[in-house]
Amino acid sequence: MGTSNGNRGQGGRTPLVPSWLPADASPALPAPPPPSAPPAEAPATTSAPLRLDVPVFPALPALAAANRFTAPRNNFSRYAASGGSDRRSLGRALSQYISSAAGGSRTAAQRMGASRTAGVQLAGFLSNAVTNGPREALRALNLENLAGRPIEQVFIGLVEYVCPEGGSLDEGIAREAFIETIADLADNGVVNFDGLTADQMQTIFELYASHAIETRLCNDIGMNAITLPADAMKAASVQRQLLDFVRRSVGDAMTQARQAMLTLTPERVSGFVTRVYEEALRLLQSFGEAEAETP
Repeated sequence: MGTSNGNRGQGGRTPLVPSWLPADASPALPAPPPPSAPPAEAPATTSAPLRLDVPVFPALPALAAANRFTAPRNNFSRYAASGGSDRRSLGRALSQYISSAAGGSRTAAQRMGASRTAGVQLAGFLSNAVTNGPREALRALNLENLAGRPIEQVFIGLVEYVCPEGGSLDEGIAREAFIETIADLADNGVVNFDGLTADQMQTIFELYASHAIETRLCNDIGMNAITLPADAMKAASVQRQLLDFVRRSVGDAMTQARQAMLTLTPERVSGFVTRVYEEALRLLQSFGEAEAETP
């Protein structure tokens, strides 16, 4: 407005220190931060470095040769085609199967799988029946209603306990061997379950192990060779000779293990069955080698 005086400003100078501050005062600068201490050294430790726990799996077994059964299968076919007369070919087939195709008697016994497990169940039941009585052995399985029945009915009632039905070939072999065992009981003098003796216990287990090994052999190297002879009587002879050959091996193995079977305990059953299978297959290989060299 017209009444206002003109403002000439600061005359070109701007005081850095206000007039109300004492003359000897100067603006205080912030103090520098104290020097930081050097980082402390980490204490020495003897513990293992931290790592994630990674599960350790066993190495996978080497794949078996796809043609490992060729030689024993060819020899078994020659034996079957001969109607059972070419026993040298049978001997070669058995010895080649165990020593080469199956990797030895111990590995061959491991191949028994479900049949070996069923053998453990059967041997344990038979031992219990001889030691504590048939009724007590059945009661332990909640099968007391089978007491007093014919022995075939008792063993048919045991099928699901000894070898429960499954979908694998291995389980089928175990079940077939047990059914064949039941069919052979009467022919081998085992007719009274209530009067089961230690000798009959051995006979039953011998029958089962023989049928299990025979059925395993027929599935691995027999294929359909057992039906090759056009004559039904020759076909039956082929199968009978094979079973007799196997049963001779199992019988000798059982003779060596007889005392062990008479004193079986639940903790020893598995080891007993494994040893019988291994020894029977070892003897079968030896018998096969001897047969192959027969003039």
